[in-house]
Amino acid sequence: MDNKKFSITKNRRLYNGLLLVIFTAILFFITIHKLETNKFNLKIGDIATTNIRATKDLEDIYTTEKLKIDAMNKVEPRYRISPSVQMTMKNTIKDFLDTTRDIKAQESISINKKAHLLNEKQELGLSSKEIYIALRMDYKSLNNFENNLMDLINQVMGNGIKETELEYEKENLVKTFESLDMKDEEKQLGLLLMNATIKANEFLDKAETDRRKEEEAKKIETVILKENEIIASQGTTIGERELELIRESGLLKEDNKIPIGVIIGTVMLISLGMSIIVGYIYLFNNEILYNNRLLILLIIILSSIIICKEMYLISPYIMPVATAALLISMLIEPKLGLLVNMFLSFFLGFILRLDASTITMYMISGCIAALIAIKQEQRYNILLNGFIVGAINLLALTSFKLAKGVGGIDSVTIAGYSFLNGIIAAILTLGSLPVWENAFSVLTTLKLLELSNPNQPLLKKLLLEAPGTYHHSILVGNLSEAAAESISANPLLARVASYYHDIGKTIRPYYFAENQFGMENPHNKLQPMQSTTIITSHTIDGMALGKEKKLPKEIIDIIEEHHGNTAVAYFYYKAKELDKDMDISIDAFRYKGRKPQTKEAAIVMLADSSEAAVRSMKDLTKEKIEDMVRKVVQGKLKDGQLDECNVTLKEIEITIHSFVNVLTGIYHDRIEYPNVEEKLEA
Repeated sequence: MDNKKFSITKNRRLYNGLLLVIFTAILFFITIHKLETNKFNLKIGDIATTNIRATKDLEDIYTTEKLKIDAMNKVEPRYRISPSVQMTMKNTIKDFLDTTRDIKAQESISINKKAHLLNEKQELGLSSKEIYIALRMDYKSLNNFENNLMDLINQVMGNGIKETELEYEKENLVKTFESLDMKDEEKQLGLLLMNATIKANEFLDKAETDRRKEEEAKKIETVILKENEIIASQGTTIGERELELIRESGLLKEDNKIPIGVIIGTVMLISLGMSIIVGYIYLFNNEILYNNRLLILLIIILSSIIICKEMYLISPYIMPVATAALLISMLIEPKLGLLVNMFLSFFLGFILRLDASTITMYMISGCIAALIAIKQEQRYNILLNGFIVGAINLLALTSFKLAKGVGGIDSVTIAGYSFLNGIIAAILTLGSLPVWENAFSVLTTLKLLELSNPNQPLLKKLLLEAPGTYHHSILVGNLSEAAAESISANPLLARVASYYHDIGKTIRPYYFAENQFGMENPHNKLQPMQSTTIITSHTIDGMALGKEKKLPKEIIDIIEEHHGNTAVAYFYYKAKELDKDMDISIDAFRYKGRKPQTKEAAIVMLADSSEAAVRSMKDLTKEKIEDMVRKVVQGKLKDGQLDECNVTLKEIEITIHSFVNVLTGIYHDRIEYPNVEEKLEA
């Protein structure tokens, strides 16, 4: 076991080390990119201030591609004739004429009956008039008529008909039939049959067309811009072609060689800044190193730098630096948010060459953003924080300039950008917060507040299907919250987890005493082992419901751990009483969950058992309540249920006093309580 823990710790250290190395390298390249000296600081749309010439022979890919595209566009599309269309047309007409012959051969029925039969079998849309024309033709005429149509189909369809030419060909058929040596009524029938079956049979041959285009494109030779030829003349606009050629020539800013001193200085500055953040985490909150919070922290810092760099192109006063402070305060902790804001303010000031007033503005507003993000009761409060940050930006900028004796903000644009800065930071925070919560399974205060809403599906289900358990859970929540506050645990997590800790009881609510309301106890008809299975399964059922409804892992863990592996003593002793000769192990009557791993889980366990125990008492006084709570807590301690969590004996004593105070307040006017014959672990 020790070797396993050592291996996990070692892997986590390697992972954290790799993250920090990658992050530092990215910061280095971002910094170098901003600090390097330019030869030509150009972008698309700029005007060349001098003639820019190629330093070597260059492939003018842009011009070459343009010539290839022009050559490909000149290629005429290739078409192919589909013989199946012509064959289908012939078969359709032949089938109709064969059917006509078959019906004509039925001499025992009248012409009208024959017309009716032929009309039912034909699907060419012929009218009664055309039907009678076909039936009145003798067999020889039908054969000649069919041969003429087949020849005409070969003639018309042989050259191919495109979709766009179909209507034109139908019009030509009228003239064609007029020239044929046929009776007028036969011409009428033939024209209708042709129009009913004719379809386009010449289609674009994409493969052949593409092949021809590729052949033409290959004929275009690569355009070479010779050394010393002009890439962009003085006064001309820099386009995509010019910029790419300048880059290939090594004349763009990004191609400058960087002095070794700049590299060393940059590495040292970034390392010093990161050592402050990492040192704080290691000394004051090293839990971050053992979960995904370090990755979240580094992503937030890097994303903030990238976004701020882009926003800087609009104005140095609009960069949403406070976004990082808001997010880190809500997702990790406020003190770290303060520290990161200081780092970002100096780092961005360094690489973007911000003046002192702007750096001061970001330092002050970001620190205040970290502080006001501590207590968030609704998500829309984040927008209010954005307005506050914007106002602080204006105040900080104005006060700095006044203190320097250079007056206040002298531009409406600067004032607007400074205020808009806070709004943008709030929008980015509000929009990305659900992503952090879901992608990294981060349980925030806002998420907990949402889960505490009684309209949450699981809480409504608990209220409607197990009202006694719901009332019990609310009381456990009050106990847990008060105790968590007194020992510096997370009171909101303890309260919300208490609301959900018994949701598994909704599967079989009437097998739990608090939901029976005077009805016959169903456990009277069950064997002790059966009852134990039902009682202990509510933690497993609760975990399943929690996972189904996507409850946070922290709450699902408390659902699993709030009974640990406690034994259901009542049914154990009942089983021994029923079969005194059998050697029954108490382990068979234990819950299958883990022991509490956190202070919050331990508090919920103790609050759950304490409330259930006190509820079953009569003639309550503060002394009796305290005695009962101590018995419950001592029982858990002796059973080893608190061995795996980091709660101290002093904190347990504080928790007991907290429970007693709350329970005394709840039950102070309750004198008589109904006897509970079966004290089940709730």
